[in-house]
Amino acid sequence: MDAPPPIGVFDSGVGGLTVLGALHAALPAEDFIYLGDTARLPYGTKSATTVARYSAQCAGALVARGIRALVVACNTASAFALADLRRDFPRMPIIGVIEPGAQAAVAASRTQRIAVIATEGTIAGGAYQAAIRRLSAAAEVRTRACSLFVAMAEEGWTEGPLTEAVAHRYLDGMFDGAAAPDTLVLGCTHFPVLAAAIRAVLPPGVRVIDSAATTAAAVAAVIGAGGAGGAGGRGSGRVVWLATDGAARFARVGSRFFGRTLAADDIEIIDL
Repeated sequence: MDAPPPIGVFDSGVGGLTVLGALHAALPAEDFIYLGDTARLPYGTKSATTVARYSAQCAGALVARGIRALVVACNTASAFALADLRRDFPRMPIIGVIEPGAQAAVAASRTQRIAVIATEGTIAGGAYQAAIRRLSAAAEVRTRACSLFVAMAEEGWTEGPLTEAVAHRYLDGMFDGAAAPDTLVLGCTHFPVLAAAIRAVLPPGVRVIDSAATTAAAVAAVIGAGGAGGAGGRGSGRVVWLATDGAARFARVGSRFFGRTLAADDIEIIDL
């Protein structure tokens, strides 16, 4: 039997490889096409209109390659472009990272006091706040933009005194008081590689929600239900790598996020 078409995944760069890694672990027999829009990163500091336009171009490039489901592995793109993508590709299952993260946070929180850290664009857009409150009207949401975490993750500064000092600077005070959150959402796909340093500065008992893992579970549910064409794990487990610039840097930094060595020669540079 022929293998089913691949699942498309896109991000502004390499952060979405944490999502792809979780997807590959949850669906090891599936084929994927990953597109990193490295020529135009980061999305987190750009306007909603620009992010929506870039996201439409990324999605169109993946759809043109015959994907059967699309994962928007970027919190900013999920915040600003998901509705438009679902309108433009109504027959394509499209899963973002915000809704699964919000669902997991509401389910995990005992008090419905939830903190979200993300990029400036994601926080300013209010998508996590809205998604959490749709699920729990009583939820209290604290947010903080932690843009420096993105650069630190890409530089490989994922642990040690400097990383924890920056985590303290961002997070100290966010969990103070009797009404402190009991759950923290890592609302950027770069942040899971910093999870150990982030956990080290949190009060005991705070639950940490990784949007990469929760998104992978949501995609597995769609694929398992046959909603994306009945994959059922019959694919060959290959990944096709696409980027819009810098194959060598994509491979070097991406290896850290994906958890295995990538080769620059395997990355196809495309124009959008």
